[in-house]
Amino acid sequence: MAKYISNLSRIAVVRGRVSVSTLVKYPRIVLGIETSCDDTGAAVVDENGTILGEALHCQKDIHLKTGGIIPTVAQHLHRDNITKVVNKAIHASGISPYELSAIATTVKPGLGLCLGVGLSYSLDLVNKYHKPFIPIHHMEAHALTVRLLHPVEFPFLVLLISGGHCILAIVSGVSEFVMLGHSLDEAPGDTLDKVARRLSLINHPQCSGMSGGEAIEHLALHGNRKICKLKIPMSHHRDCNFSFAGLRNQVNKVIEQKEAEKGISKGQLLPCVADIAAAVQHTVALHLAQRTQRAIYYCKREGLIPTERACLVVSGGVASNRYIRKALQTVTHESDMTLLCPPPRLCTDNGVMIAWNGIEKLQSGVGVLHNADGACYESRASLGRDISELVRKAAIKVQPIKILS
Repeated sequence: MAKYISNLSRIAVVRGRVSVSTLVKYPRIVLGIETSCDDTGAAVVDENGTILGEALHCQKDIHLKTGGIIPTVAQHLHRDNITKVVNKAIHASGISPYELSAIATTVKPGLGLCLGVGLSYSLDLVNKYHKPFIPIHHMEAHALTVRLLHPVEFPFLVLLISGGHCILAIVSGVSEFVMLGHSLDEAPGDTLDKVARRLSLINHPQCSGMSGGEAIEHLALHGNRKICKLKIPMSHHRDCNFSFAGLRNQVNKVIEQKEAEKGISKGQLLPCVADIAAAVQHTVALHLAQRTQRAIYYCKREGLIPTERACLVVSGGVASNRYIRKALQTVTHESDMTLLCPPPRLCTDNGVMIAWNGIEKLQSGVGVLHNADGACYESRASLGRDISELVRKAAIKVQPIKILS
């Protein structure tokens, strides 16, 4: 007999026959599928927060060789791996697809070609097993992952930082978000990856198998950030928006200068790569911390988050960076707030966060489709109501931040 027999009933043997009794309610179970970018993920999670089964296929090695994510290549890899990944997660869970309460899938935002693979596959499952479909906003899922692990109550402040996004928002409910600020150009993870490529860190003996962000963090441990002076972006703009493209331009100029001084051609490793990595990481951390500090001041002043026992949640791939977490820990410590981050494996894209978001939506009765006809994906999607202009008009001054060692 399967681990979970039914979501709303149990099977009992009565006089040699199987009968259905509604005296026992079993936990609802959701299959989550994630294909928004470069990882194919699937997981089966129940409403008690138990991860029954999960699987993930990472495309990092292939994209490192091509110098970045090529949508058509990522799409092809998702198609090749999605059946294997989903079947592995379901098999590990020990349940039958018929026992699922619903199927949840990322439909926005992300790379359209990749989102399409996950959506098409999910709708086939929905039709085959006659299950409700729950479309998932990728960033909402990142924001709520922490509630799988901690009893975080609404409202709370969230900073979502990844290769594709940088968002500060208030989370007031399962699908209730208020945006305080976002990146005006590129995301921090994208910037770190591009700096790593410009430094040719894939050729560094210690970093050949690492993503750009991982290589920057690793080398920064051995570098002196004070060797390279970089300006913190948007220091004179008293809002909660972010900008990283200008920082990358600063770094490119430093690299060009160092190459000229050492007589090194583009593509060769500079002797000072660790120092540059440390300076870039430090500047990104300070930029994130300053904007987050302003968001905290604004939210407390306006009564948008509790004045006591308030919580800052940080999620997304860049949230795995320990130096950036340290900078944000400094901010929350000074503001008498709790900093919570999912473990690194749940910060990056995965099926668990999608399944859990599906559970949250199922429990609250929000966004569950019993007829999935017409379901579609969106490459771009906003996150709730945008009040970033009100934050800018408040023009709140923040204090200098010194990252604790």
